[in-house]
Amino acid sequence: MATGFSTLLTCLWAIWGVIENFHEGWFHDSLVSNLSLMLIQYLSPMLLFLSLGLISIYYPRLGSLLHLLLALAVALFFQVLTNTVILLLVLPLVGLGVLYWFGRPQPRKMALWLAAGLPVLALAIFGFEPAIRVSQRLDDGILLARKVSGNGVRLMWAPDGPGWPKVGADWFEAERACQYLSQDGLSLESAPQQIWRLPTVNEAVRSMARHGENSEGVWDAQLGKASYATTPDKESPLWNVHSQVIYWWTATVVDEGHAYMIAYDGKVWSRTKDFGPDDLGFRCVR
Repeated sequence: MATGFSTLLTCLWAIWGVIENFHEGWFHDSLVSNLSLMLIQYLSPMLLFLSLGLISIYYPRLGSLLHLLLALAVALFFQVLTNTVILLLVLPLVGLGVLYWFGRPQPRKMALWLAAGLPVLALAIFGFEPAIRVSQRLDDGILLARKVSGNGVRLMWAPDGPGWPKVGADWFEAERACQYLSQDGLSLESAPQQIWRLPTVNEAVRSMARHGENSEGVWDAQLGKASYATTPDKESPLWNVHSQVIYWWTATVVDEGHAYMIAYDGKVWSRTKDFGPDDLGFRCVR
């Protein structure tokens, strides 16, 4: 039971880590930087549970104590224990600590193969497609203002700068930046210019593309859902492949406190307007 639960958790963290790595990570110019980010930020939970599992199979009592100590460290680190932290980290660690204290995985050789082999297999299976997709992304390196036409929409998208930043912003900051953006899109003026604006969610959906071809997106306002003939990707000319920003704000509001944002793969969600993580930015249009 201990080996089974430990292996299951390691597999889940492997799947989550590799999917998230190729979804929001892997944006650096350097291969070394991308691999370092993957190992440190996205695969570290998998490697942690994998290491604990292997130690526990060899030395069950030591592994038990390490699981319990790690559960305590996690609780102290997060301070405020959310349901996610409790269910995905604290309780599994405590439970595994108890199981390994009493259990002696037999046969040990098979337990080792399961604990190490299945997570690596999960990593390979779920990482294959996104790794291929990311390696084939279209990046022309042009970060100037771009005119993009297709699917009933023709817009000029702002160049790299205050109208298309590489850092996150909340909806209010995004809207204000577009209002104050200069004609050339390279600076913010002291007074509103009303030249640029945020794209509507319909415009953003219809503009999404992959490999230089429009994805034929359609926005269903009643369902609040976008559909595509081909799934878009983080590619030129709309997206900066080497930016950590993977979501954009749109001008379409849901209610007084919420607005729609769109991901590079075309998915649309409602978020509070004061939400502004590093990977949620914007690109002004006119």
